[in-house]
Amino acid sequence: MPFDFKKEYKDLYQPKAAPGVIDVPDMVFIMVDGMGNPNTSEEYQSAVEILYGLSYAIKMSKKDVNQPVGYFDFVVPPLEGLWWLSDGSEAWYVDKDRYCWTSMIRQPEFVDVIVFENVMIELRKKKPLLDISRARLELFTEGLCVQAMHFGSYDDEPSTIVAIEQFIIDNGYVSDISGKRRHHEIYLNDPRKTATEKLKTIIRHPVKLA
Repeated sequence: MPFDFKKEYKDLYQPKAAPGVIDVPDMVFIMVDGMGNPNTSEEYQSAVEILYGLSYAIKMSKKDVNQPVGYFDFVVPPLEGLWWLSDGSEAWYVDKDRYCWTSMIRQPEFVDVIVFENVMIELRKKKPLLDISRARLELFTEGLCVQAMHFGSYDDEPSTIVAIEQFIIDNGYVSDISGKRRHHEIYLNDPRKTATEKLKTIIRHPVKLA
């Protein structure tokens, strides 16, 4: 059976609705940066297409003559996103047109610069109009965080964020959102195929000890 990160790393991908602390390990991601409302931005839709195009090309590299060293079959991990506002404020959901974001998908440990460059070449041939130069491979260090599972509409996330922020205060931590440590969302469902009330989104906020 293909390796499924969501099942093997339940602490990362199956948190409870009640907030909890997690120390997130270093992980390899393909990332694409952008700005704008994810519901209307062509830039965001293009980023998602790039990420899935490259991720599935890596998955299917098992059929290549020169299969990557250390390759193992896997289920493509879920789409994730780091979010902040262009003016640096934390007034979430006030104006989505001011969103800045990094969309990303986790990659197996065997994915290195060579593997990444090879699939970039393949995808460029298949989709020459897609600007895949926007993509990069990065080792992401997130560290200590508080996370919770949010159920339902993305627009209702503030209620879960409030619970996370209260947990942070009550348990001797302080928020550490700054630089690359951002408001982090992990999307466990495809919103095009899932009823809004059944959507599951992991919300993760970086913290440090008070």
